Amino acid sequence: MAVDDQQWDSKYDVVVIGSGGAALAGALAAVKRGLSVCVVEKSSYFGGTSAYSGGSVWLPGNHVLERQGVDDSVEDGLTYFRALVGDRTSEDLQRTFLETGPVVARFLEDEVGIPLEHRPFPDYYVAPGRKDYGRSIFAAAISADELGDRLRDIRPPVPADQFGMEVDRSELDGGQAWIARMVLALDESGRADLHLGTAAQRLIVDDAGDVIGLEVGEGESRRTIRARAGVIVAAGGYERNAELRRIHQQMPTADWSASHPDTGSGDALRMLSEVGAQVDLLDQSWWCPATLFPNGRAAFTLGVRAGIIVDPTGQRFANEMLPYDQMGRAMLQRMRDGAGEVFWFVFDNRFGDELPAICVPAPERAAMTEAGLWHTASTVGELAAATGLDAEKLTATIDRYNGFAAAGRDEDFARGEDPYGRFFVGAQDAAQCLPSLDGSRFHAVRLVLGDLGTKGGAVISTEGAVCRADGSVIRGLYAAGNSSASVSGEVYPGPGTPLGSGMVFAYRAVADMAAHLAGAAGTTT
Repeated sequence: MAVDDQQWDSKYDVVVIGSGGAALAGALAAVKRGLSVCVVEKSSYFGGTSAYSGGSVWLPGNHVLERQGVDDSVEDGLTYFRALVGDRTSEDLQRTFLETGPVVARFLEDEVGIPLEHRPFPDYYVAPGRKDYGRSIFAAAISADELGDRLRDIRPPVPADQFGMEVDRSELDGGQAWIARMVLALDESGRADLHLGTAAQRLIVDDAGDVIGLEVGEGESRRTIRARAGVIVAAGGYERNAELRRIHQQMPTADWSASHPDTGSGDALRMLSEVGAQVDLLDQSWWCPATLFPNGRAAFTLGVRAGIIVDPTGQRFANEMLPYDQMGRAMLQRMRDGAGEVFWFVFDNRFGDELPAICVPAPERAAMTEAGLWHTASTVGELAAATGLDAEKLTATIDRYNGFAAAGRDEDFARGEDPYGRFFVGAQDAAQCLPSLDGSRFHAVRLVLGDLGTKGGAVISTEGAVCRADGSVIRGLYAAGNSSASVSGEVYPGPGTPLGSGMVFAYRAVADMAAHLAGAAGTTT
């Protein structure tokens, strides 16, 4: 019996699993090619973890950068990327990402109609081709009025979604702007059906092992969807799956991830593995320091302006102004060295009694103090006693740091000597990044190792097609975003690498599907 003679509940050219930036970029690429699209999202909101993000998209050498006077090129981007990633992923995959990036930026602005702009945010590593003010492009903010009834379908920002706080949603920016504008564009296309509360259950394959459709669940009911051109799996990683985190990353919990518990369940990894996909980078995440909250969740923390971060021994172990993934990796290394999982952000009242860093939501001191996650003392010794740190070691650590502050140079970790660290302080030199710790009150706030999602998944070809272990591709199956093994390997080159690479390979996946459809049509005629 032919595939299309089987009983299907619905049929489309392209089926997309997930609704983050990569998923919706793929859906838009499909409708702009005249293809019919079905997007299935298991949660009650569109956007996944992308809706939580700052919305940076890293695509070197694009027209938006040129328009705003940023001196950049694809070759500069590739030089930088190759210097960092090396051979951890294939050179062909890296080159494809960098060369397609400007095409995708043009597509999103000129064909989809999303207004784009560059905002400064430094690249994360010192390497040839780096841009100190970055290559980040963003979707312009969008008002709730323009979004209309769709506002209720866009995943709310972290403070509302995970901490139950009231937030102003009269204007959506960052990752929320991307998701909102993409959903509106899909609605306006007339070629896309978008489904919330619809969980992908399994990929359907034919006798040859090609993926031909998807089984989904809505409550207790099940239905099948035919995918004539293919299925894009862009449903995130497995960061919220405690068992998989223990197996692949030896993490003590899955609660510290920035993603929502509804996302990052590992469903994508399971479905891909069931059909024979080769997987890689399962030990990797987009790491970050995170402030632990009384509800057991943790909030992404970056942009340290003052204070120091100490491990359970009361000692500094890294430059606190490192890019967040690198600071997270330093925390991970301390954990793997046996130091434990308890970290403290120690600061004084020199700049007030608030956390001298960016944390969304900002921690509320009284509630944190009651939960034992924020301690305040008039002396370092008292602070050590409250946190359980060794008073002698913590005092020595602070004295040593204060010596560096007086000299204007951090001899241990070179804090403030990189443009990234100075960016958040607005500093011109390293000395401005080393305010002394000698106020009349001292604070310690509990930090943990968090992440912005896992970055391991299916190995993909340059066309976004999912590969088997023998190097062949599974026809009809594609992966993008955190459902795929990241093209950036074990590093995080710059702000927006996850979104940028996810959008690129989803875009290329649709181009490949369209080519196969055209070839099939040519054969039949």
